[in-house]
Amino acid sequence: MSKEAAEHHKHAADHHTHAARHHSEAAKRHDAGQHEKAAHHAHLAHGHHEHASEHAGHAAKKHIEAHGNK
Repeated sequence: MSKEAAEHHKHAADHHTHAARHHSEAAKRHDAGQHEKAAHHAHLAHGHHEHASEHAGHAAKKHIEAHGNK
């Protein structure tokens, strides 16, 4: 795997980790009746998910560039 693809995979994993933390915080806030804060964390989680998806796509492209469509 190319170094660039590996870096994109690492970034995607980091964003997934951040998204999971925000989802957990959103659940905690929701249970506490803090709906605005829950929505805020849910929104942040969604943003991290979008970034993770983008990095995963870049990793796939780098893999294809390096190894062909296998």
